[in-house]
Amino acid sequence: MKAFTAALVVTALLATSCASKKELAQCRDDYKALQEKFSNQSLELKEAQTNVANLNDRLKDAQNGLKGMQAANKELQKALSESINQGGANISKLVDEINASNKYIKQLVDAKTKSDSLNMALTNKLTKSLSKEELKDVDVQVLKGVVYISLNDNMLYQSGSYEISPKAAETLSKIAKIITDYKDYEVLIEGNTDNVPIAKTNIRNNWDLSALRASSVVQELQNKYGVNPSRLTAGGRGEYNPVADNETADGRAKNRRTQIIITPKLDQFLDLIDQAPAEDEQEEK
Repeated sequence: MKAFTAALVVTALLATSCASKKELAQCRDDYKALQEKFSNQSLELKEAQTNVANLNDRLKDAQNGLKGMQAANKELQKALSESINQGGANISKLVDEINASNKYIKQLVDAKTKSDSLNMALTNKLTKSLSKEELKDVDVQVLKGVVYISLNDNMLYQSGSYEISPKAAETLSKIAKIITDYKDYEVLIEGNTDNVPIAKTNIRNNWDLSALRASSVVQELQNKYGVNPSRLTAGGRGEYNPVADNETADGRAKNRRTQIIITPKLDQFLDLIDQAPAEDEQEEK
């Protein structure tokens, strides 16, 4: 009887052990799936945060524009009131001025909204086209209607040089594709360095290094990816435009960067300025 009982116990233990292995394997699969889901949701969160920041900037600009319009209307209303009190005002003329001013402001707001929408689409397209590894060294922002793409130097250039490194090709090809798609945008390539003096016999200082690196990117975009050179400008700012403290290694690394600044052409705004009501025209009415 004791032997039979012992056998039952051993059998139960074996069954439990088998079941535990299956459960462990299932748990591992579930954990892997959760890890992948978390990674994807983290990327989506970053995109959402970028969109929220851009929308906040647009809201702030709209609020500032509204304040300006309210101030302008207040001044016009004040002028209207003073003219009525004096008894010699041309009410019709003042109403026309108010309507013309409001129309002009609406045209400017519509053009600004269109520009912001294009920049938002460009930013989202670029962010989605870059891999997770590339996004670690690339920062994309829209500020005041201008798109800034900041690239760490370690992903663009060979160490201590202004020559483009082979690993930069994939990232630059994606940026070039977007630049080519958005034909109405001007592109400024701006080199920046830390404040550590350059120790190269053929490079005088950090001004030279930053300008040479920007020029290398411009020529790479033109010669390798077919970007129209008439849209490209290369510039160097040396160590004089830092975004972090040069006293730390991490700060110096952030300052060693190349910015690709994509700006919509301002023809539409100049057209609106030409359409603005001139003082002489108002006086003739």
